[in-house]
Amino acid sequence: MEGKPEKKGLPEPVKAYKNMDFINSPDARTIRILAEFLEPMHRFNKNNIYDTIVFFGSARTLDPRKAEQKLEEIQVRIAASEQDPPDPALQEELEYAKNQVFLARYYDDAVELARRMTEWSKSLNSIHRFVVCSGGGPGMMEAANKGALEAKGMSIGLNISLPMEQFSNPYITPELNFEFHYFFMRKYWFVYLAKALVIFPGGYGTLDELFETLTLIQTEKVKKEMPIVIYGKEYWDQVINLEALVKYGAISKKDLELVKFCDSVDEAYNYLKDELTRIHLNNE
Repeated sequence: MEGKPEKKGLPEPVKAYKNMDFINSPDARTIRILAEFLEPMHRFNKNNIYDTIVFFGSARTLDPRKAEQKLEEIQVRIAASEQDPPDPALQEELEYAKNQVFLARYYDDAVELARRMTEWSKSLNSIHRFVVCSGGGPGMMEAANKGALEAKGMSIGLNISLPMEQFSNPYITPELNFEFHYFFMRKYWFVYLAKALVIFPGGYGTLDELFETLTLIQTEKVKKEMPIVIYGKEYWDQVINLEALVKYGAISKKDLELVKFCDSVDEAYNYLKDELTRIHLNNE
C-alpha cells in the first residue's frame, strides 16, 4: 500500500502589523501617523500628564561654561597666530563665539525658570500638574528639562529624528522621552496638552512653533486661553517686529495681547504663575 503523499509545509505567514516591509512602506503611512498619535496618548495617560508648560528655543545654544571655554580657545588661537589683523576665518569664528556667549546667558535663565515652575507646580493641591515639556534636544530644550530635574520633577521631551543637531538630552524623564518622525504629530502634542508656552531665543524651528501656535489661537482653532512668554527682548527685538505687522495692517493691535515679552526669570515666573492660577486654579 502506497503511503500518503507528504504535505509540503508552507512558511508561517507574518501578521500584517509584524511585517516591517509593509509597516515602513508608503502604503502604511496612515498607520505610522496613527501610532504617533496613540502611543504618546497611552504614555501620557499612564503617567497622568494632562497639563504642560512648553519651552521652545534653539538647539544650538550652549551651556555658558562651554560657550566661555570655546571663546577662550579661539582667543588663544588668535593670539598664537600673531597675525594683525587676525585671519578672516578666525575672526569669523571669534564673532560667532562671542554671540554664543551672549545667547548662553539664556540657558541658565531657562534652567532657573523651569526649576521654579516645577517647584510651584509640585506645591499645588490640584489636578493640574503643569509638567515642563521641551523638544527633547540639546540647547534651550536641555536647559528646560535640566531645570525640572533639579526640582526633582518629571519633564517631557518630544524629540524628532533629524539629520543634525537633534538628540535626546539626558535630563528628560525616561518614560516621557519620545521620538517622532512627523513634525505635525509632534506639534500636535506640543499644543494639545500645553497650558502655557515659553519662547526662548531660537531659529527657524522656534519661529515656526511660535507663529503656528499664534495662528491657531488667532484663528480660534485653539480656543483655550494660553499665556505665551517671549523671553529675551534684546534678542527678539532684532529678530521679529510685531509692531510693524500692526503698522501695516497685517495683524490687529489686539493680536499683540497674545504674547508677553519678559526679560527676567522673576518677571516670567510671576506672570506664568499668576495667569495659570487665574485660568486654571481659581475655580477649583
